[in-house]
Amino acid sequence: MTAVAELAKYAPRYALEIGEPEGSEWLRVDRILEPGSPELTELLKRDDEASCHRTAHANALSMMSFYAGRAPAAALLLWALEGRVLDIRPENLWVRPHEGHGVAAVAVRSAVFLPGGLQTLHDVVLRQHLLPLAEELHRRTRAGLRQVYGGVAAGCAMGFCAATREETTVDPAYLLGRWQTFVAEAPGGLARLGDVETAAGKLVYLRNTCCLYYTSEAGTATLCGSCCLTPRNERLTAYEGGRPILTV
Repeated sequence: MTAVAELAKYAPRYALEIGEPEGSEWLRVDRILEPGSPELTELLKRDDEASCHRTAHANALSMMSFYAGRAPAAALLLWALEGRVLDIRPENLWVRPHEGHGVAAVAVRSAVFLPGGLQTLHDVVLRQHLLPLAEELHRRTRAGLRQVYGGVAAGCAMGFCAATREETTVDPAYLLGRWQTFVAEAPGGLARLGDVETAAGKLVYLRNTCCLYYTSEAGTATLCGSCCLTPRNERLTAYEGGRPILTV
């Protein structure tokens, strides 16, 4: 069995701290999800300061993509590898914001597992966490709910794709199958919002929604590698060629 602490060998985003963290910089996820929470305000503020967004809804879309690409990543990979569901219910999960985008570190109270399989994973990652967060961002900023859900889908996809991109990798064909199983009946209609493909021997995500990062001052009119505003064949060609690309 893969020890939770060993997941970081596949990519930095899978690093997970065990034990209730100390320090005011750590935010417990159930508090982030509370309506009007100052914790969510702080996450949005940091992302906005890092990118200088021109609109509140672009700020929300950017934050959602980066956040979803980090907070549940270890649990997603662990399920993909072993079929077990780590207890990352909101009350057991903490995040430490990055100085710029997204999340710098993630912690769980203890490395315990919940009974059940895929439906339990959907429950703790999506129904209890990312989808309510997306809905709160929609309420706050009026960002289109489909677009915010697109950030959820893109972030979750990176929980599978990133493990094929480092020196220590998991077989891309295996993880592709696990992603397809995860997304096929995922709540929120995530399966319609993009898909994972193989390019240059690695898994890549092709979005059907746009995070509007290119409209920010930091984006400087540069589209993300996965962006739906670029024709699909051009995105795959760029991935195959190994050109530098922005991903969540």
